Amino acid sequence: MRRIAIAIALLLAAGQAGAGEGMWVPQQLPEIEGPLRKAGLRLRPEQLADLTGDPMGAVVSLGGCTASFVSPQGLVLTNHHCAYGAIQLNSTPENNLMQDGFVAADRANEPSAGPNARIFVLDSIRDVTAEVQDAIAAAPDAIGRERALEQIEKKLIAGCEFGEGYRCRLYSFAGGNAYRLFRNLEIRDVRLAYAPPGGIGNYGGEIDNWMWPRHTGDFSFYRAYVGPDGRPADHAPENVPYQPKHWLRFADRPLREGDFVMAAGYPGTTRRYALADEFEQTAQWSYPTISRHYKALLALVEAQGRENPDIAVKYASTVGGWRNTSKNYDGQLEGFARIDAAAAKRAEEAAVLEWLRERGEPGVPALEAHAELVRLVAEGQATRERDLVIGQFHRLGALGTAMTLYRNAIERSNPDADREPGYQERDQPRIRGELQQMDRRYHPEMDRQLQRYWLQQYLALPAGQRVEAIDDWLGGDDEQAIERALDRLAGTGMANAEERLRWLEADRDAFENSRDPAIRYAVAVMPEVLRQELERKARAGDELRARPVYLQAVADFRASQDRHVYPDANGSLRITFGNVTGYTTLDGEAQAPFTRLEEVAQKATGEEPFDAPQALLDAVAGKRHGGLADRRLRTVPVNFLSDLDVTGGNSGSPVLDARGRLTGLLFDMNWESVSSNWVFDPAMTRTISVDQRYLRWIMQEAYPAPQLLDELGLAP
Repeated sequence: MRRIAIAIALLLAAGQAGAGEGMWVPQQLPEIEGPLRKAGLRLRPEQLADLTGDPMGAVVSLGGCTASFVSPQGLVLTNHHCAYGAIQLNSTPENNLMQDGFVAADRANEPSAGPNARIFVLDSIRDVTAEVQDAIAAAPDAIGRERALEQIEKKLIAGCEFGEGYRCRLYSFAGGNAYRLFRNLEIRDVRLAYAPPGGIGNYGGEIDNWMWPRHTGDFSFYRAYVGPDGRPADHAPENVPYQPKHWLRFADRPLREGDFVMAAGYPGTTRRYALADEFEQTAQWSYPTISRHYKALLALVEAQGRENPDIAVKYASTVGGWRNTSKNYDGQLEGFARIDAAAAKRAEEAAVLEWLRERGEPGVPALEAHAELVRLVAEGQATRERDLVIGQFHRLGALGTAMTLYRNAIERSNPDADREPGYQERDQPRIRGELQQMDRRYHPEMDRQLQRYWLQQYLALPAGQRVEAIDDWLGGDDEQAIERALDRLAGTGMANAEERLRWLEADRDAFENSRDPAIRYAVAVMPEVLRQELERKARAGDELRARPVYLQAVADFRASQDRHVYPDANGSLRITFGNVTGYTTLDGEAQAPFTRLEEVAQKATGEEPFDAPQALLDAVAGKRHGGLADRRLRTVPVNFLSDLDVTGGNSGSPVLDARGRLTGLLFDMNWESVSSNWVFDPAMTRTISVDQRYLRWIMQEAYPAPQLLDELGLAP
């Protein structure tokens, strides 16, 4: 019998919903109209459930961040840190946009955000639960189930991507109890229109990251371009601005404490329904281990960057990602300890299991599924050190490129429908784009140091987790062996853009007869890489059978207690709603919900990361509020707090007021809430957003962009 109760519970029912907690699928909103009205929503919930209407049709994905159309000429608003890769890609030591900012004099001067920059505009959603579950159920074994899921996914996507310019993705909800196929218009010509200087867009840097009070102008503008025929096209001079069907209007009423707000976006992943064993694996090993490694890598790159400005620029985006992840993980670990999350997870899981036992025979399948999931977690832990170290090593610049190209050649020898996801014809433009832009984020000496680091970690692995093919390639167990290996790799042609692109078209035989040292490594280790991949697929196939059954029980248990039932975030479009509100820290200090313009100047030191531009400081000193001061605050608000429920991927989400107008731009969470991916804490969970009035003030007074303000209908 197909188990669809959880799909109904998670995607249609609301339980005792309230403001704050919950990343709601938009179709759920009519079911929770009461809580929405109580929080202050003035629109009809049905309007928000219309994902291609106004205002939801203006919200787009960048493939890792969220953004929104804000003009009929394809202008897109997102976070500065979401556009940072494009800003870095267009920077040099002599023309450092990350430091100095950028404003295009006109549209002809808007540079490309990079060959792989994308804007995804939602076109439609289709429920395909029956088709996917039937395919999985017909498979004979674990690997068969995983392969069946891959095959039906590829079939559905191929049928979905009819017509030029569409990109489709299959989303799994609640561990496989529901599946939905999202179809997006894929805009491939994305250009940078505006980015404030780093002393505004990244004000406070890593010191202020995840902290409150905050004073960051974390915003930038892209523009979407299409071909002259209005269809998506690769970057070309003749392309024209995309004209969206819907775009957001800026709020015309001041935002105040207690006001209703909602954020629409594409949150990445939460694990609130994970097993206690999975949580403990993360808290006790994954987060502390990855954080430790990233800190070591940061030290390596920062030391080289001080000596070589080219390295500092090329690795700026990579370094930013390491810093953010490391600090986030540290914050989550601190939050886990503060609320004793491990005990809470164990207690809730024990309550579910006891409830299942009390049900007798109806509870047996879920109890068996739980036991199977516990076994799979333990099985994956057996090689976790190996998987982390080798996985990181195989993603490094030149070596990672050789691995990708060889695997691509292997897959291209198969019919397109039989290729591994990620290597089909639909994926070739992405691979080509990565090869083209590699030079802007790669330096051979820095790459060598990173290779050395991960090879040292490899030699420190337990003997049972070493890989024979890598041992043979190294030819020793000491630093001398590592240096000899690095000397060999230094002769690779993968550092040359023309050579990389040539190999993109080569067949498998050419790789297996190559003398290039990076390619020889890839050929030597690929059989073991594929063997390990099969192991992971077998575990994933067993999980496909067990996870939906157990999560059905979790949902039923929560529903029996009238508790919130909403799906974990999975990268699909969600809405979270709440109110503007401060909070009280653990030491009893009340935190106001708004920060103020004058506080930016008070923090300024003249040195990074508190290097506010002089033009900003002069405007503050001159009390030039530009007509944007809040009457109650008597100044321009900078950032504000709300109790929205978000996670990574929500960066750049538009924060809308009760009437659906743009009142802010979400960019961060407070330190106390970063653990909410696993356990939601309503007393402490707060999000941090740029007030739209500060955004406008920057564009008026500190780093002017009068032509963009005019386009936005905001000219003073």
